[in-house]
Amino acid sequence: MQTRSSPPSALANAPWWKRWWRRLPPSRQDRFATLGPLLAVLLFLSAIVVAIAYLRYEEIEREREAVTRDVEYAQQRLRLRLLERQEQLMRLAREIDNRAIDTEEFTFQAETLVSQFPELLAITWVDARRRVQAAYASPSAPIALMRSVGNSLTPSETDGSFDLARDLRQPIYSRPLLPPDSRTTTLMLQVPLTEQGRFAGTVMGEYSVDGLMRFGMPPEIMARYAVALLDDRGNVLAGSLQTAEPVLSFLPWTNPSLEHEVPVSPVGNGLILKAQGYRTSQDIVGSGFFWVIGALSALTVWMLIGTWRHTRRRVQAQQALVAETNFRRAMENSMLTGMRALDMQGRITYVNPAFCSMTGWTEAELVGRTAPFPYWPEEDHEHLHARLEDELNGRSTPGGFEVRVRRRNGTIFDARMYVSPLIDPKGHQTGWMTSMTDITEPKRIREELSASYERFTTVLESLDSAVSVAPLGSDELLFANKMYRLWFGTRGQGHRHLVDLAGNQPQPNPDDGDAVDAFAGMPTGALPDAGVENAEVFVPELDRWLEVRTRYLTWVDGRLAQMVIASDITPRRNAEEQAARQAERAQTASRLITMGEMASSVAHELNQPLTAISNYCNGMISRLQEQRITHEELLGALEKTARQAQRAGQIIQRIRAFVKRSEPNPTLSEVPQMVNNAIELADIELRRQQVRLTPYVAARLPPLMVDPILIEQVLINLLKNAGESIAQSGRPLGERHVELRVAPRRLDEQDVVEFEVRDSGNGVPEELIERIYEAFYSTKSEGMGIGLKLCRSIVESHHGRMRVENLYNGADVVGCCFSFWIPVTPRLQPQGPADLAANEPLTDKERAR
Repeated sequence: MQTRSSPPSALANAPWWKRWWRRLPPSRQDRFATLGPLLAVLLFLSAIVVAIAYLRYEEIEREREAVTRDVEYAQQRLRLRLLERQEQLMRLAREIDNRAIDTEEFTFQAETLVSQFPELLAITWVDARRRVQAAYASPSAPIALMRSVGNSLTPSETDGSFDLARDLRQPIYSRPLLPPDSRTTTLMLQVPLTEQGRFAGTVMGEYSVDGLMRFGMPPEIMARYAVALLDDRGNVLAGSLQTAEPVLSFLPWTNPSLEHEVPVSPVGNGLILKAQGYRTSQDIVGSGFFWVIGALSALTVWMLIGTWRHTRRRVQAQQALVAETNFRRAMENSMLTGMRALDMQGRITYVNPAFCSMTGWTEAELVGRTAPFPYWPEEDHEHLHARLEDELNGRSTPGGFEVRVRRRNGTIFDARMYVSPLIDPKGHQTGWMTSMTDITEPKRIREELSASYERFTTVLESLDSAVSVAPLGSDELLFANKMYRLWFGTRGQGHRHLVDLAGNQPQPNPDDGDAVDAFAGMPTGALPDAGVENAEVFVPELDRWLEVRTRYLTWVDGRLAQMVIASDITPRRNAEEQAARQAERAQTASRLITMGEMASSVAHELNQPLTAISNYCNGMISRLQEQRITHEELLGALEKTARQAQRAGQIIQRIRAFVKRSEPNPTLSEVPQMVNNAIELADIELRRQQVRLTPYVAARLPPLMVDPILIEQVLINLLKNAGESIAQSGRPLGERHVELRVAPRRLDEQDVVEFEVRDSGNGVPEELIERIYEAFYSTKSEGMGIGLKLCRSIVESHHGRMRVENLYNGADVVGCCFSFWIPVTPRLQPQGPADLAANEPLTDKERAR
């Protein structure tokens, strides 16, 4: 194959583009000669297509902008019309608020507005209870809009707009509505009425959507576009749109559908104004011109492709020759490792691009250079000369050596070099091949990891908790911090002892030497993903309470290990036990205070059976002395005396059981029995205060896991407080009553038993409801302020909740209701006195949850 060339003198005097063309290989010259006309034809066709498409695009954009502008103008006209009607209705509402008009004047003004503005169908005055006070409807309005005075509107008639106007206190538009037995779609406007700051109803105006279309839409817009009002689902409410018909399309002159839609303010997205431009005919001339040019261009392209196929065979031979050379060159250029070749005298004979990229020196600047090389740092010349001598004499280490290398810009980086002999095809050594790798970043990472490990170790050593890691089923200790070593030494028995106390250590067979088989069948793969397990244990050797947290992790060598973090919680446990004892003493003191306040009532209650016993005994003595009593009469009198003595004993026994100090003892307790015991004591005080108690206990109540004495204490306190509230209110005898209701309920997806105490007193002032549970705060002049706080603490220690609310009759307070509920199946059963009595009251956020 002959190459095209020119004399050097001709190339030197030729223009730059000729010199560039002459330097190209013949294969590329042939390819450019073939592809040049093809590219010219394609560029010409592309220019024609782009020009025509751009002009068409500009035309479509102008039409679209016109549609958008006209639709926005029509929407503003509708908006102004709606705002004018809204302002007139709001003026009417203000006159009603100021009591400037009555129902007759309202009807007259409504008739004037409806007759003046044809889009208004009806105007109605509705009070706060949805009753129609006055109304006027257009004679052409649907029958459903002709409302009678005194009738009440249903929520479906207002579609929620009445409730929104009541809540937001501002004019509210409804979604488009279709009244029953009517084909006229209406739009409802609710203007709220207020009376001394309270919601007093609305002035309801109802529009005809079709009337808004006919009388609010500009005629010039109707003439140019197909206009319609749609709802939020796209249904046509008024007007008409063009039907979708198949249109013959020749790209790129497809006539797009020019349309625009906007929501009608102030109605919102419930009413949408949509306009469509009328379709025009196709641009046949432009389309034909485009396709003629395209056909001519395609014919030219086909001819050029045929010529190119004949020249492709010539190019393939050159490509095969160049591919092998490029493949070998690409392998060298793709290497990230710098390669350098030295001859036997130490002269550089070859460097790859990676080596040049690392050092910043070009291949021409490095090839042929001898030591000292330009990439040697000046301060390391002596050391690097010694390294080069060892390299040329074959004394280099197989693992390579680390050196410092200077870049052309003066910066230094660390590198590792490996040296191997360079052997020619005849088996003779012609030099040395050196590979160089930049290790600056790996070295920096190793130093950072080392520093990070030191910081991590320093933090763990400074913790006041013992941290240890050990393999499962082994006494080997993988890690232990300073606190662990202080408590348990350097052996792994302390770690194993803490895990055994916590009770969550898997126990493999200690005699089995195969650590993998020892845990066969266990889900060890999922153990590191499990959460942290907590336990509070007492360690006799340390005389401390420790909170032990354990979790599984995969150690650096792949073994499954267990980490234990032990924190000293002895001060906290001591504080909890002290708080439990104080809570227990407070509950006992509260019961004693309650009995002290009820002492006079109890004494009166005991005086009745004792007086009866005295009367029976005196009567029997008198009749025995006079020998006027028979055996049967004596037996009957003795039986009555015994019953009175038994009644007095039961009262004393119930009081002793109530005030007796005992540790909390949660047991499965029957609800009726607890209620009866509480009523038996509380009813004494209520009868003294001339208050009637009406209990109601639902049948088949489930038993509760509670301390019955504590629940009885809560009920007695609530009943006693209810009686005192009624006594302070001064209610007449017919209105002095307390109601106790106990019934099952379903709250927060759990079954509970609710206790409810209702009284007819003066209630609790709203500003004091949040404070009645505070310690030492009382609304009674002689109260100590611990009763309700203890009641709520007792209820919450049984995982229940307590609340209080006033009872109203209109705006008057007619009583108060205290209620609490206890879950049927507690989420956590108390285990002892400290667990039940030391429970602190919940925070406000926890009660709200």
